[in-house]
Amino acid sequence: MLVDGVHIADGVYDSIRERVLGLKERPVLGIVVCNPNFETKKYLALKEKKASEIGIEVIIEELPEDATEDDFEKAIEDLSMKSDGVILQLPLPTHIEIERLLATIPTSKDVDVLNPNTSGMLSPVVLAIKLILEHYRQDVQDKDVVVVGQGRLVGAPATKWFRSEGARVTPITKDDKDITTKTKSADILVTGVGIPGLISSHMVKEGVVVLDAGTSEDGGELKGDVDGACAGKASLFTPVPGGIGPVTIAMLLQNVVRCAEKKESVV
Repeated sequence: MLVDGVHIADGVYDSIRERVLGLKERPVLGIVVCNPNFETKKYLALKEKKASEIGIEVIIEELPEDATEDDFEKAIEDLSMKSDGVILQLPLPTHIEIERLLATIPTSKDVDVLNPNTSGMLSPVVLAIKLILEHYRQDVQDKDVVVVGQGRLVGAPATKWFRSEGARVTPITKDDKDITTKTKSADILVTGVGIPGLISSHMVKEGVVVLDAGTSEDGGELKGDVDGACAGKASLFTPVPGGIGPVTIAMLLQNVVRCAEKKESVV
């Protein structure tokens, strides 16, 4: 079964609109971005479009490729003063120490949940995975979950969450020498690598749940880590585009509204 991420996201937006109407001030999302690539530009455009539709203002601070860490830190600080949620859009140039900058995002506005000190909130990708599994009534406890890629946006938070839900989790990288053996053992396969077609149909078993959160550009199109042929073997399959991506954006904006609500509750 193909996951209809757009439909699921629409249900989230219906709820968010009502919550935005209940706020005294319009929520604001601030995004720091540097020399965005094809995938990032697509993602930013979707964020802006959906945010506008539900009443959230988006402020984007775009820095040049040669921006220094001090430039990034100042941009984060400036946006934090006028935003309810702040994002440091990844990837960043190689000369930037990402961990230091992520730690400067105020925990009360860390809607991507990338500051290691942020607690009490799940990342948008994890929330999207959770909602999709709930929507299609997929249990997690005692399932064999293989997570390909251990990046900070997808793999690492997904691994942590599945373990907290009682799954048996095997985290691997794209270079794992036994990758096919391990992916074939998965009841639930999660990917977040960004290599088009990394996982082919002979690498998954019948009935697997595929949660493809990897996106990359291939011939001017967005592609996932998992070849579309795997959908024929999967009991549940998230296509790219149209699967996890739309739901992730919805959950990100939900986090923004949540931060705005918390701010108003303490005023």
